[in-house]
Amino acid sequence: MRRLLRFLLAAGLCAACASASCGGEKRSVVVASKNFTEQAVLGELIAQHIENAAHLPVERRFYLAGTFICHQALLAGRADLYVEYTGTALTAVLKEQPSGGAEAVLARVRSQYAHRWQLAVMPPLGFDNSFAVVIRGDDARRFHLSTLSQAAARAPRWRLGVGYEFMERPDGYPGMVKAYGMTFREAPLVMDLGLLYRALEDDQVDLVVGNTTDGLIGALHLTALADDKHYFPPYEAVPIVRLQALREFPGLRVALEGLAGRISADDMRAMNYAVDGQHRDVAAVVREFLRSHGL
Repeated sequence: MRRLLRFLLAAGLCAACASASCGGEKRSVVVASKNFTEQAVLGELIAQHIENAAHLPVERRFYLAGTFICHQALLAGRADLYVEYTGTALTAVLKEQPSGGAEAVLARVRSQYAHRWQLAVMPPLGFDNSFAVVIRGDDARRFHLSTLSQAAARAPRWRLGVGYEFMERPDGYPGMVKAYGMTFREAPLVMDLGLLYRALEDDQVDLVVGNTTDGLIGALHLTALADDKHYFPPYEAVPIVRLQALREFPGLRVALEGLAGRISADDMRAMNYAVDGQHRDVAAVVREFLRSHGL
């Protein structure tokens, strides 16, 4: 009988330890990101802020390919949150046509994400990161180009470089060339986002579709052409978080709301450049930003 009791007690302790281990994993907030520099910076920024402000352990799952993979990670419970852009949520995830101002797009995305997937769209972080069609600064000056409409006349002589998602998105390549009447010398060269500006510098392409907050645009003296027909929708950066995670982790909502409006486009460009241009460590860049902004 004593041996049986000892066995049952040991088994109970093992089960309790296993349960605690599982519970320990659940108590970590899983922060994900897409696979480019700005996303890694934002993921690390949110992770450090949650650790500092909410005193919660955080697991980082960065560079999860693109929008679809990050979205699916939330739906499957493999991640609790990541930063999305409202225009991307509207067109690439909800499959709606780009339309409306920033407030209207945010309201539509917030309503649909909560209704369809039990996902909360938190307040915007403070900057808009639209697509940017970028050319070499020398070409912009030589041909007096500052807008996409002006560049359309030269497009048949030029080669375009784009990221993988841009070719398929409703707010991407097909709509852009239709809106501006563009044709190019050859089919767009599709590549990883991190290679776009190197390809432009090396004359492998003549235009690339990057992002307005890319730090290398200014550092490499490139020119971002104005979207003078307002083809692209607003792309406010917003944390997307599982409602279950907000219920599970006390303090998470308050921590995320504390970042609302705290990151400007200039801030984002500076952090992106620190990583891409100066090759600094992402975590160190983020710590410096949080300290300097009282976060």
